[in-house]
Amino acid sequence: MTNKKLALVTCYFQLNYGSQLQAYATQLLFDKMKVENETICIDGLQSEINKAKYRYFLSRIWDINTVKDKWATIKKVIAIYTKGNEYRDSIALRKEKFKNFSQTKFHISKIYNSKQELANVAHQYAAFIVGSDQLWLPSNIEADYYTLNFVPDNVSKIALATSFGISRFPKQQAQKAARFLERLDFCSVRELSGQKIVKELTGRNIPIVCDPTILFTAEEWSCITKMERFVNEPYLFCYFLGNNPEQREFVKRFKQVTGYKIVQLQHCDEYIKSDVGFPDYAPYNVGPAEFVQLIRDAEYVFTDSFHASVFSLLYGKRFFTFRRYNNDSIVSTNGRLYSLLSMVGLEERLLMANEDVKLCLSMSIDYKNVHARLASLREFTKQYIRESLSQSDITYDNY
Repeated sequence: MTNKKLALVTCYFQLNYGSQLQAYATQLLFDKMKVENETICIDGLQSEINKAKYRYFLSRIWDINTVKDKWATIKKVIAIYTKGNEYRDSIALRKEKFKNFSQTKFHISKIYNSKQELANVAHQYAAFIVGSDQLWLPSNIEADYYTLNFVPDNVSKIALATSFGISRFPKQQAQKAARFLERLDFCSVRELSGQKIVKELTGRNIPIVCDPTILFTAEEWSCITKMERFVNEPYLFCYFLGNNPEQREFVKRFKQVTGYKIVQLQHCDEYIKSDVGFPDYAPYNVGPAEFVQLIRDAEYVFTDSFHASVFSLLYGKRFFTFRRYNNDSIVSTNGRLYSLLSMVGLEERLLMANEDVKLCLSMSIDYKNVHARLASLREFTKQYIRESLSQSDITYDNY
């Protein structure tokens, strides 16, 4: 049996609540299993990865869906320089909270200055684990890092709940995807759509496992949260990444009926003009830990986010999830929302935003059943991990 470390290839550095929390959950799992691990430091690899991504986006410059998706990022950068000091300082405060979380919560490896340099020392690791998050988006396949193509054939490669992020795959990336998927020693995905993609491209039948954040109960997540409330009065918590005004209008109607104040995390993926003046409170000193607290203590949660939906389920919250994209969009990530809610039998929590508020208030959730389903999925996922580690000759403690 080996005593080498696991190499975790995750999106721990991304300024996104779900990305950092799922990366932390991946590490926490192996910590609890007493398997020594470290997260591969992105600092020396980022420029190589970004150059490949830029080339991909330039090749898609005439694709309207890709342009729309990237325009949100461009708008966010423009806003920092045009919306005044208060906005710029607020975004900087949030960025600092993310940076602090990534620097204090992760076991980070030494810096590798290229994928080739990392490949040269790959045998020093027991296995490479990639996941979860949307790490197999077409742009990431072109960047060729989360594919683990740099890892030699005789070093174990394990995919844990990794997501393609989309339901339909562009033909251009299909062949590249088939090649790297066939090299993985153990492969699992987070959604039914991902399972279908792998089957179509490789013929492999692979399991659907849960996102790493689901592997821990609300009680276990208290390891990163503070006991005291972030907001001291009852509130409706909003975390919308998409620019869909009708969803905000739905929350306003909800506020009129309930009388609760609105707390919103604003401008996370893009600057959204219509959000200005929408909430009663718009805090920016919110890192991943505070994000979990805001969900934990909310009366209701409204979101178009997969991970906000996950933590709503873990904490037994009354919540409503909305589609972020039109279903026919190639950049749509709605699939993971459908998959999550159907997995726990709560498809009716996915709203269009034109529903009757009083009817929605009367909707109940059987959390005993929901948590039993999550526990079953949790155990199935842990079994997949145990088998992957055992067959990779890696010792572990049962957790």
